[in-house]
Amino acid sequence: MRNVVVKDAGAAVEGIQDGNAVMMGGFGGAGLPLGVVRAVLDTGVRNLTLISNNAGSTEDDLSLWFEAKIVRKIVCSYPRAAKQFAEQYRAGTVELELVPQGTLVERIRAGGAGLGGFLSPVGVGTVFADGKQKIVVGDREFILELPLRADYSFVKGHLADTLGNVTYNKTARNHCAVMATAGRTVAVEVDRVVEPGELDPEAIVTPCIFVDRVFARSPR
Repeated sequence: MRNVVVKDAGAAVEGIQDGNAVMMGGFGGAGLPLGVVRAVLDTGVRNLTLISNNAGSTEDDLSLWFEAKIVRKIVCSYPRAAKQFAEQYRAGTVELELVPQGTLVERIRAGGAGLGGFLSPVGVGTVFADGKQKIVVGDREFILELPLRADYSFVKGHLADTLGNVTYNKTARNHCAVMATAGRTVAVEVDRVVEPGELDPEAIVTPCIFVDRVFARSPR
């Protein structure tokens, strides 16, 4: 049986390169793999495209990436609370693709499922529809929303076994489970790694087929 456990966050982000697209799980601090956030900074990469629910909300989360100026573009739903992002956006040094939250999740799901996109009524008649293909079905207009995939998906789980099966802790599951399906390389930071057979099969949300790397977070 394969073992996908790596020693630490540094090993989990190995291979990341300038210009990569990165999905980062979390809703605010819930489900955000903080060890990965810091490890990516240590690599010195730049010009990342970040796909995330938000752009950081405290001094010790994704705001660190904007402070270090390693993000070229962010695709997200809620950038408002992020001071560092806001300053760079106003200065024109970072690009924003604002996506309604449900649409963001569905675009990621489509990417993970290998779909070419989906039709959504959300944003019809608003600025969200600008530049997008419109399709009429019956008597209703829809926007063609394209899938999202990434070079790396970084998510926070609760428990994982050495094979890469993952459980989540309540609302910390948020975007993590769907993002784990849509990355070329998927790394999961967990509270604890257990042996195969120790997880309740009914509690496994992300099966090992999607997971390339797992590591247990270090106590702060």
